[in-house]
Amino acid sequence: MATSNPLPSPAMESILQKTKSPNLSNHIHDFKHYASTTLQLADNTVRNYVSDLVPLVKYLEESDLHDLNRVDRSFLRGYLAYLMSNGFNRNSVSRKLSTLKSFFKFLKQSGNLRDDQTSIIKGPKKERKLPAIASKFEIDRLLDTPDLTTKVGIRDRALLELLYATGLRVSEIQSMNIDDVDLKTREIRVVGKGSKPRIALFGDHSKRWVVEYLENVRSRFTNRSSDLAMWLNQSGGRLSSRSVQRIVKKYALQAGLASQFHTHSIRHSFATHLLDGGADLRVVQELLGHSSPATTQIYTHISAKQSRHVYLQAHPRAKNNTKNAAPNSDRPVSST
Repeated sequence: MATSNPLPSPAMESILQKTKSPNLSNHIHDFKHYASTTLQLADNTVRNYVSDLVPLVKYLEESDLHDLNRVDRSFLRGYLAYLMSNGFNRNSVSRKLSTLKSFFKFLKQSGNLRDDQTSIIKGPKKERKLPAIASKFEIDRLLDTPDLTTKVGIRDRALLELLYATGLRVSEIQSMNIDDVDLKTREIRVVGKGSKPRIALFGDHSKRWVVEYLENVRSRFTNRSSDLAMWLNQSGGRLSSRSVQRIVKKYALQAGLASQFHTHSIRHSFATHLLDGGADLRVVQELLGHSSPATTQIYTHISAKQSRHVYLQAHPRAKNNTKNAAPNSDRPVSST
């Protein structure tokens, strides 16, 4: 396959220009094409796949190994040690090994690899970190931040409102078209990870801002080249995923939220607030577009942690208050 189309990773493009392997560039371009067309993965996912192979190409060069058929158990163990020694955390190492296995599986299926030994290598267990969330008060502060005297501010308010109302991923809201939105039923047709369709819901409050944006702002941004994209920049083009991320980051900082708050934090907050409000886990799973309830299960831990925090702060006898302590409170309770 021709390699004239640039890869979505400048780092990969740079290192492939220096590689001594005559076929490696073709293999990676073919893998990128396969992920985009056959697997129909989102652009962000394809970019991550290609970027995850950058350390592999570097290690191949440092090992002076230019034939992938010579990749054996010893090489793979060395590559795992190489990733760990270069400061990648366990989650990153696990993801890169997963991409490596997908890459080699593709090469074997396409007849470009005789033997695939990647199945013998086991990565480190992933760190199970609780995602960062914002409180309902902090979300209100975030939503109130855009300057509503400007067209951009109204667009951004509508965007933030819909992100929180639906819990959509950045790629899902960025790829949204006008005809995906049904204002009457307050539903959005979404194509999520793995090209899985689902319906996202939003309420009357969010609808008001979406209508405001569509009726009074979007038409001011459109031009002859504008398509059906829901979210437009001031030049009439579709907002990119990076632009959506920058918008969220800008307002999060202005609202005084944590520096690590990002677009996905709104999704985390959406799920946690639903569970706090009594929503069923299966319903939240469906709304988030998770294929497995185990993925959604992490939010139940956050909700329980939040409940404990609220209880300890609010209940008058939950705190360690010596004023209200019972006399001889350290004495064991009698069994009689």
